[in-house]
Amino acid sequence: MVGIRDIAQQAGVSISTVSYALNGSSKITEETRQRILKIADELNYIPNMAGRALKRKQTDIIGIYFTDYGGYFYGQILEGVGSTLKKHGYELIACSGKKSHLFLPEKLIDGAIILDSSYKSEEITHYADRGHHIVVMDRELDHKNVSQVLLDNIGGATLAIDYLIQKNLAKIYVVSGPDIAYDSRIRLKTALEELERYDNCEAVVLTGDFTKESGRQAAKTIIQEWNEEPVGVFALNDEMAIGIYDILKDSPLQIGKDIKLIGFDNDEIGSYITPGLSTFEYSKYKWGAVAAEKIIQLLDGKNVKNDLIYTTLLRRGSTEK
Repeated sequence: MVGIRDIAQQAGVSISTVSYALNGSSKITEETRQRILKIADELNYIPNMAGRALKRKQTDIIGIYFTDYGGYFYGQILEGVGSTLKKHGYELIACSGKKSHLFLPEKLIDGAIILDSSYKSEEITHYADRGHHIVVMDRELDHKNVSQVLLDNIGGATLAIDYLIQKNLAKIYVVSGPDIAYDSRIRLKTALEELERYDNCEAVVLTGDFTKESGRQAAKTIIQEWNEEPVGVFALNDEMAIGIYDILKDSPLQIGKDIKLIGFDNDEIGSYITPGLSTFEYSKYKWGAVAAEKIIQLLDGKNVKNDLIYTTLLRRGSTEK
């Protein structure tokens, strides 16, 4: 790989002169700078970003961590984060996997936004203790170098159960998500606490993992237990709710009439299926944008408050017949 020593030799100048040229220093003439840059280009010189970042003590890059990159959900968050960072002169890289966790301690990024349930809280706290700045979107952490931007899972889950209770249902199923996911745990805990307030309604938890397949399995159980009375179903995300549709479309049970179904996250497909899926919407773009604003404030040394992204129930045909 070509280094600045090779450029200096080719140009007949010192290494420091090449460094001045590459870094835009005023210590050399424009004519010398252009000659050195031309030679660097001819030699296919690629700057060592890690070295330059260590010298400047910043990279102007923020990393966002996801468990995976699948689907519509993450795209809108990335758009919100990326467009907000760009306004402030920062660039964004999306990260996944254990090895990318080293980007923070190795100072290849200036800060991290985390929406990755596999990223251990102890590790986040360790990096925060060392002075790194972090925004979490999927957990509660109390640290001066960590800010939280969370969804209002409590408000949404409470409203979902209260709305289904108004339908005078004898049984309400809650299709859970993975235990590791913060949003899943809070939605399930809140739903069960709310159901305890009503003695005339049986609460049943069906184990899910936020996938369509777990929604399909939940639907099969509901069909087996059907006793000719309408039931409510609160699926803790839309993907599982879509899995329920997949099975019930080939059964005598009708969504909206026999099965009052509510999802969560307002995935795009929910507005196109028949009947439309009642679900909770929130701005994923705003969620990402607010997280980006928080990381910038932390990097600027400002006192940053935690934030909450509110959810709204969209009433569609899956609960209204």
